[in-house]
Amino acid sequence: MKVFHALSEASELAGSALALGNFDGVHLGHQALFQLAGTLGRPAALTFNPHPGKILQPELAPKLITTLSRKIELFAASGLAAAVVLPFTPAYATTSAEDFEASLLDGLRVAHLVVGQDFTYGARRSGTVASLRKAALARSAQVHVVEPVTVEGVVASSSRIREYLLEGRVSAARALLGRAFDLDGVVVRGDGRGRTLGWPTANVDTEAEIRPGAGVYAVRVRLGASEGASWRGGAANVGARPTFAGTGVTLEVHLLDWSGDLYGQPVRVAFLERLRPEQRFGSVPELAAQIRRDVEAARAVVAASAG
Repeated sequence: MKVFHALSEASELAGSALALGNFDGVHLGHQALFQLAGTLGRPAALTFNPHPGKILQPELAPKLITTLSRKIELFAASGLAAAVVLPFTPAYATTSAEDFEASLLDGLRVAHLVVGQDFTYGARRSGTVASLRKAALARSAQVHVVEPVTVEGVVASSSRIREYLLEGRVSAARALLGRAFDLDGVVVRGDGRGRTLGWPTANVDTEAEIRPGAGVYAVRVRLGASEGASWRGGAANVGARPTFAGTGVTLEVHLLDWSGDLYGQPVRVAFLERLRPEQRFGSVPELAAQIRRDVEAARAVVAASAG
């Protein structure tokens, strides 16, 4: 998949079907836009970096579900032929709705624009689906509106997925994402306490903006950065380790049936199911006994997910 960082670079997208949006999470609703674009012509997406909220209202900006690199990877997995990632700056935020329309319909000369029903654009969000459709019609192009995708009555939306993740409801988030929520990181040295308990853990340092709420999870972990890297099952703890009066949120993963040195290695942690909330134990032996139960519960979840 080709990635462009300016409209001036993307002249080959003339006549294509372009999906428009922020696409944080690349959830089932976003995938529906891409699928429709694929039926109309060469499918591509236009998105922004950083998220407009980071520029317009930084104090209220959402924690992002996906990093830009992960978003691009998911675009490619969704079958897109190309993506345009436009820098969103304070100057760009002043672009009028009419200028935005012209940049796509006159500049890129796309044939189809694919949007969600609540899509807005331009300074102060003055552009609407209706105005975009009018602008496209004047240039013999078409606008296609995709209705919200629902799962058991719940609309797939980035805001709802963020809510689920912060609550630790990774199974609910998975249903709307169409895949397990994952985050990338690097294994760093910790205090070694897990090893002394008999359950060595990999401490994962991640730049991800959002993590699941504090608790213990069944996970799958990709060892390495390549698509062909191996995956292992595991149990992960997200939290401050209250039994040891910890401070700050950490992500520690115990890999099932694994021994080896992972320090400095890139990993991807995919969250399958929450096993229990974080809790404080009265003694180290009590904690060790619970970890044993957590690991066996994680083993069962991982086995079921692979079946």
